[in-house]
Amino acid sequence: MTTLDSQLLEQARAYDAEALAKIYDLYSEPIYRYLYRILGDPAQAEDLTSEVFCRLLQVLNTSRAPRDKLRAWLYRVAHNQAMDWFRQQGKVVTLPLSEELVAGMDLPAEIVERRETQQRLRQAIGQLTTEQQRVILLRFGEGLKISEVSELMGKSPGAVKILQHRAVKRLRKLLDQEVR
Repeated sequence: MTTLDSQLLEQARAYDAEALAKIYDLYSEPIYRYLYRILGDPAQAEDLTSEVFCRLLQVLNTSRAPRDKLRAWLYRVAHNQAMDWFRQQGKVVTLPLSEELVAGMDLPAEIVERRETQQRLRQAIGQLTTEQQRVILLRFGEGLKISEVSELMGKSPGAVKILQHRAVKRLRKLLDQEVR
């Protein structure tokens, strides 16, 4: 964790408004993108992003608060929030309404095809193990380096590479089966 993060976390424990705002400014957008890639619903991703930062406020002065590695803690909470949301939803699949159909420049057939591809990929990722999902979303969704994913997941770079390799191989197999 950087010195800046350490200082921000220490100030946040004292409920310093500037430190809390800086944490939100630094991490809200990446957490939102991560949740959006998991959920595929911008409104729900926004709601869960808010919940992640509310959770931080709730636990700041408890034993469950992050002591170091704030970014990793935020991603872990975001992932847990998304999994909890999926459990609450059960097997109900809802497709969000999209303004792309009205305001986009693409042809409707292209939009539908892109949406179907995204949905197939989301479903295939959903069949991976939790750790494989995290690696795929952090590496390819967030564009993080192996070393960054390693730090966020608390695993060695070698373990992350193995997880990534197995996840990509499994995704390829799942998507190939779907095409047949």
